[in-house]
Amino acid sequence: MQQLVRRRTAIVAMVVALVASSCVIGPITGPGPGGVPPGFDLSLIDYERSEVFLGEAARSYGSADPLSADGKWTVIPDAQYQLFLTRLVVNRPVDPADFNGTVIVEWMNVTAGADLPNDWTMAHNEYTRNGYVWVGVSAQAVGVNAAKVQNPARYGNLNHPGDSYSYDIFTEAGRAIASDPLVLGGLTPERLIATGESQSASRLVTYINARHLDEGVFDGYLVHSRGSGGSSLRQAPLGSIVPPRPGFIRDDLDVPVMVVQAEDDVIRSNSARQPDTALFRLWEMTGTAHADSYTLNGPRDVGDGATDIAMFNYMRNPQSLGCDKPINAGPHYLILQAAFAGLDNWLRTGVAPPNAPRIALNPSDPSQLQRDALGIALGGIRSPHVDVPVATLDGLNDGLGFCRLFGSTTPLTDTQLDALYADHDDFVAQWTASVNAAVAAGFFNQSDAANVIAAAALSDIGN
Repeated sequence: MQQLVRRRTAIVAMVVALVASSCVIGPITGPGPGGVPPGFDLSLIDYERSEVFLGEAARSYGSADPLSADGKWTVIPDAQYQLFLTRLVVNRPVDPADFNGTVIVEWMNVTAGADLPNDWTMAHNEYTRNGYVWVGVSAQAVGVNAAKVQNPARYGNLNHPGDSYSYDIFTEAGRAIASDPLVLGGLTPERLIATGESQSASRLVTYINARHLDEGVFDGYLVHSRGSGGSSLRQAPLGSIVPPRPGFIRDDLDVPVMVVQAEDDVIRSNSARQPDTALFRLWEMTGTAHADSYTLNGPRDVGDGATDIAMFNYMRNPQSLGCDKPINAGPHYLILQAAFAGLDNWLRTGVAPPNAPRIALNPSDPSQLQRDALGIALGGIRSPHVDVPVATLDGLNDGLGFCRLFGSTTPLTDTQLDALYADHDDFVAQWTASVNAAVAAGFFNQSDAANVIAAAALSDIGN
């Protein structure tokens, strides 16, 4: 018995030592392709991709008290450590002088069964035009295990102990990014923004409530398309601890948090709406969907305006995924890019992004939005896509698979367009004024304005 106790004590000591010094291995260059789907050659925009492995020991967390809806939790680390080996995918400027000091740390999304860099897809033009580094973290077991299947020669040694440990894994990833120069190829970060979309947003809500005040690794958070509550703090095979719904982000934080929601996100999460504060902003994007045509086309967007033209044209000739309706072609990606720019500026200058009006709910049925005569939602962040419309953009759709997430686009009829615009010049003038208003309000980036205006000018609306 004494030998067993000594052995267990030695193992605990070894694990504690490992916790004190994480191991970064890399850069990983093979065998075979790595990372996540690249979409396009990053060298076209003077960026490059690298990858490292992160080895560490992680703990799960419990709570002596039931988790409260206000998010003000006091969690307790479980006694047992578990070893993990995961990957960090890094997109960074080729020229170190172009680095702006901000690292976007994305909790990659695993809903489709593998790691997907959803916020990189939607906002990479903001990142790459302005010198951010983006790091995708394989924080969950599904992503790690999928990588092992896709390329066992490269990823066969990766190990994930289960999603109860994902919060500690994300913390250790942030620490490694901040302190180990191997991760960023020698770059020195000044700010870390944690982000995650959809399922990853729910994970991030739980991370913020459970771990931020104790860890203090991240300087700000962008929670993108969250649901009405957070993810489980702990789950099978450990004892499950599920946060309540609705569940709010705690309001006693010391760093800024932005929550950015599409129309259908608002419908699903409006019970968890929170008022803006000195360190909290909620943006609700009218005319947008959880996923849309940019989700499909964004991975190939090099920022030259071609995809902006395609997105405009999809409002007139929308794409179909075999859903009940053609899918949404709204300004989700444009507003999200402005949100990242606003949060980065908030961290740099202390000047918060603008407050945004809420999308109007039906007072008798909050699962429905108030809409105008064309079916466009009232309130929320306005854009030319909804104020100078050529289509009705809706966050809702139906059909098989992920159809319900892709929203819908219903092109306006010629009769409707003729009633709105005297001719092409009138349409372009109204569209341009609305783009400029969105830029002035802080909801579009100036760097996107010219391409979005050019897309309208090239159209045949009003002819």
